[in-house]
Amino acid sequence: MSLLMLGCAGLSGLAPAADAAPSAGSRYHVILCGGPALRKWENFRIERDQHDRWWANFVRASTLRMVEIRRAYGKTANITWIVYRQGYAQRGREDGKPYTTWLTELAAKRNVSLIWVSDGTGAINAINRHPSGSIISFDFFGHSNKYCFLLDYSAEIMGASKAWIHQDDLARIRRGVFARNSQCQSWGCHTGESMSAYWKRATGQTMIGAKGKTNYEPISQGNMPSVSGSWVR
Repeated sequence: MSLLMLGCAGLSGLAPAADAAPSAGSRYHVILCGGPALRKWENFRIERDQHDRWWANFVRASTLRMVEIRRAYGKTANITWIVYRQGYAQRGREDGKPYTTWLTELAAKRNVSLIWVSDGTGAINAINRHPSGSIISFDFFGHSNKYCFLLDYSAEIMGASKAWIHQDDLARIRRGVFARNSQCQSWGCHTGESMSAYWKRATGQTMIGAKGKTNYEPISQGNMPSVSGSWVR
């Protein structure tokens, strides 16, 4: 069984074109959203080390970014929301809530194209399906460490991941899919310490990442996640 250890994220809200193919000639903003941990695992930790007391940290951060994009690029800006489905299905079963249904309805309300994925390969394929030169911004919200986007973390196995994009996997992203000087940022912990350099090498684009841990508490006040260290390129 493949798994990856040592994740990190901050502490502790019907898509009309869901999974539709992006159109040639358009410009796109891509948001990749990882899943939450399960409380049954996190409750074993001391309180200050627990993750995802609220299930929707990464969802709320995604919607805040959608607002920023629409303010900057207009109400009709094309947004592709790539979401790790299993995390929300599993947390929904634990909480007794239909989170995947809610996210589908949220995508429709926000007029964004929702693409559900089940692993890192699916997420990369969802990025690659966009036309050449069409992605003008990319954001990742989720657990991470310096080497990986952790789409899953502490959902199936405490303190481990079964779905990720490792920095070595970034070479599978189609380099030409990004527009020149696209805006890319990872809002997960530590990605500025290694993964950003691999992103630049693979895609030709600079990715802002955290040197240190990120904190999702500011989203409760309508602000984007903060970093305990610094944002680096």
